[in-house]
Amino acid sequence: MLPSVSGKRIFAATQTTLWCVVFFFASAAASAGYLTVSEIFPMEIRAMAIALFYSIATAIGGISGPVLFGNIIGTGNAGSLFVAYLVGAGFMVFAAIIEVILGVRAEGQSLENVATPLTAIEEATGTSAAASTT
Repeated sequence: MLPSVSGKRIFAATQTTLWCVVFFFASAAASAGYLTVSEIFPMEIRAMAIALFYSIATAIGGISGPVLFGNIIGTGNAGSLFVAYLVGAGFMVFAAIIEVILGVRAEGQSLENVATPLTAIEEATGTSAAASTT
């Protein structure tokens, strides 16, 4: 059975187009989030930071998303599904506001200026950044 909006059926081509628009923005938002977070880490551990944040986000979203939305879709109530999408959109807007407030201004700067490389810290202090303090 095809979903309906205001009593009118949504056809496959229309639904596919709507999903393309949604994923266009969602994919850009997710990519920007991972890259923005990784910029504040020194270059030597930047790839690990991206992997860490990606895996955490994928685990949370990959587990909770299907369970939550599967149950909501199972009710057959389009209004509940719409509210769930609005809540998800609200979380993304909240995250964007937090980024504007707390984010590091990295535009137009070299990555070394945003986060000092560990090797530069080692050269300046004469000690290894990986050395343990016991």
